[in-house]
Amino acid sequence: MRTSGSIKDDQGKMNNFAVEPKVYIDQQGNRTGFTKYSELLNGRLAMIGFISLIALEVFTGHGVFGLLSSL
Repeated sequence: MRTSGSIKDDQGKMNNFAVEPKVYIDQQGNRTGFTKYSELLNGRLAMIGFISLIALEVFTGHGVFGLLSSL
């Protein structure tokens, strides 16, 4: 039984802490957080970075650490 923000159990005892907020889904449609779009973008950027590092090593003959140590 529910009365004004508190709940009474079978024995008539009041439980003020049992009231939970209403759960809702945010339907804003923005592209933030862990969404399919962000995971795809993260994967694509990782692939571009990996290919760039391989191309850097092929064209220069040195890896990233070799180039950084020669600076």
